[in-house]
Amino acid sequence: MPAANERRVRSGVSAGFARRFAALLYDGFLLAALLMMFTAAALLFTRGEALLHETVGAWVYLYRAGLVGVVAAYFVLHWVHGGQTLGMRAWRLIAVDPAGKPLRYGAALLRFGCALLAWAPAALGVLWLYLDADRLPLHDRLSDTRILHLTSS
Repeated sequence: MPAANERRVRSGVSAGFARRFAALLYDGFLLAALLMMFTAAALLFTRGEALLHETVGAWVYLYRAGLVGVVAAYFVLHWVHGGQTLGMRAWRLIAVDPAGKPLRYGAALLRFGCALLAWAPAALGVLWLYLDADRLPLHDRLSDTRILHLTSS
């Protein structure tokens, strides 16, 4: 991480729900394109048949796992290499450990798994940040990670 970015991480504050959600929307557009490309590649193997259990059998589960894998790879790789997805960069957010250092693969994978659970029930796990003393959503608390809003300096 460049020195200027390290200074900004030290001066960053915990990101609120609105910024997190806005960054997720940005990332959603890019993920939609990536998932369409993955689906197009999968359709090549089925010769254009719909990717349903009735048409491809048990292979549909491999396809679905691949979709989750694409999403997981997008977030985990960005969090480990630079700490920011495209949406996070636009909204000046960065994923770090409690010491302000970049995430390692284990922490990023744990964060992703916990984030799936936190966002799933109407974002209740994310809204937890309004009840938490350190303003951390449930998945950051469980994975011992932080999403900081980078302040200008």
